[in-house]
Amino acid sequence: QVQLVESGGGLVQPGGSLTLSCAASAMPFKFYAMGWYRQAPGKQRDLVAVITSGGSTNYADSVKGRFTISKNSAENTIYLQMNSLKPEDTAIYYCNLHSTVSGRDHWGQGTQVTVSS
Repeated sequence: QVQLVESGGGLVQPGGSLTLSCAASAMPFKFYAMGWYRQAPGKQRDLVAVITSGGSTNYADSVKGRFTISKNSAENTIYLQMNSLKPEDTAIYYCNLHSTVSGRDHWGQGTQVTVSS
C-alpha cells in the first residue's frame, strides 16, 4: 500500500506564501498523475494542480499564475508553491496519486491551509 505524507500546511496572512510537500512511500506506477486537491467546509473536493509522470501540468483556473506544482521523481515527491494566497484558498489540501493505466487512486490524509489576517 502506497502512503502519501503531506507537509507544509499552516496559517498565513493574505498575500503570503506556503509550500506544500507530498512524499510517496513508493511509486508503483510507471504512468501516473500526482497532484493536489482541496476541500473547504461544506464544499466538494476540487482539483488544484496536477503533474504527470511525463512532466505535464494542469491547474485550476482559480490558482493559475499563483501556484506552481513541481516534482522530484528520484524522491517520489511533489511540491506545491503557493503565492499571493487569498482567504478563499483556505481548505484542507489532499495529495493524490493516480495511475493513468489502471485508474487506481491513493490519497494522503490532508493538510490544513488557512489564509487569514
